[in-house]
Amino acid sequence: MNYNVSFNSVEDIPSLNASAAFTVSTSEVFKEQQDTTPQTIADGYQYMPWGADNQLPYRILELIDSDETLSTCQLFNAEVCYGSGLMYNTQEAASNIKNEVEGFLMDNDLASYFLGVCQDIKHFAFCVSVIILNADGSRIVRILRKEACYCRFAPAQSDGRIPYILYANWRKSISRKEDVEKIELLNQQAPWADLQERLQAAKGKRPKTATRKFAIVSRVPTPDSTYYPIPYYGALFKGNWYNIKKLIGIAKEAKLKNSAPIKYHIEIANRFWDGIFKAEGITDRKKQQDRVVEEKEKIINFLTGMENSGKVLFSTFYINPNGDEQHDVVINKVETDKEGGDWSTDIIEAVNMVCFTMRVHSNLVGSVPGKTQTNNSGSDKRELYTIAQALQKPYHDLLFTVHKIIISYNGWTNVTPQIPFIQLTTLDENKDAKQVTIES
Repeated sequence: MNYNVSFNSVEDIPSLNASAAFTVSTSEVFKEQQDTTPQTIADGYQYMPWGADNQLPYRILELIDSDETLSTCQLFNAEVCYGSGLMYNTQEAASNIKNEVEGFLMDNDLASYFLGVCQDIKHFAFCVSVIILNADGSRIVRILRKEACYCRFAPAQSDGRIPYILYANWRKSISRKEDVEKIELLNQQAPWADLQERLQAAKGKRPKTATRKFAIVSRVPTPDSTYYPIPYYGALFKGNWYNIKKLIGIAKEAKLKNSAPIKYHIEIANRFWDGIFKAEGITDRKKQQDRVVEEKEKIINFLTGMENSGKVLFSTFYINPNGDEQHDVVINKVETDKEGGDWSTDIIEAVNMVCFTMRVHSNLVGSVPGKTQTNNSGSDKRELYTIAQALQKPYHDLLFTVHKIIISYNGWTNVTPQIPFIQLTTLDENKDAKQVTIES
């Protein structure tokens, strides 16, 4: 039996010939329920939690992975950002430099690294690259990706600089410094100057540090400057369309299984369940599941016979600074006179809203269902794909920083990082696609 706590479900309502859909509200996924303060592990190791409980990136990934349209859009955006792949252009370089670059590329899986950082920057608006130097510090010999969801920033110093990052599996409790990897972080505003200052490479002086591993952060500038940027698609969870699309899927599944329409939608905030578990001291996963089932039964019993008698449900709520009521439990009555119960136009609208928020045209990923939907011409699709690739220029500029540092530090003159675009062609060119190179 699966003992994982599941807050989303469809439950039958006795005597009403209907069902109730329980879902968890996503509108508060980026809201802090308490002040975020530095946490200490051991021996002075400190980090800033990502979200109040340090689990925010994993909740974001869970929301993405639970929606087929959103996950497909994210993959498409990462693949478009990848383009034809990262390459070091050595056409004008000397033969000895070409050999050095070729050796560096052979020692590093650049394709896997670059697709990984494209995923990170599209999911979390930042990515972390780690450069490793040789023993004497004269060359950068390795470049690695550290998955953003497993990275945590140290508290900033008085001058605003973040001294290091901690890399660990934060899904579980971390209490020992042996469970984390501490990596010195180069100044985010001037990583090249910081690296030179630490190693005195340009002046041939004795290095200030014996460290040979450094992290470099590529971050998308956001209007709200925080330790962990909030990605633009966060609006999808703060609005209603993500929940509407999920509810339509739940309703159609319930209709197919037992022909019982969804009559009530019960939306419950995460903190509601957390509060119950904390107040009652429930930590065992199986007991938490049993407690969720018990609470759902109470709500179902409340709904039973609701139309024949007056009832009142008491739930916790508060008033936010905008004057809006924020409830832990909200019961919405769903209209059941939808013709045919197909929700066809609604699901199309919801899918289009998801694609719009992700800046992906639905025809490019084939996510709009239905047999009679309008389709763009080949020319329109080529232009849409070209536009999507052109919009990756600012992300490429951010991702190029670490590679320009590698090239400069290693003294590779006339070498530049490039990401050729895939240009879809017309039939009269007798080819499906060609590469278009834009100088960095």
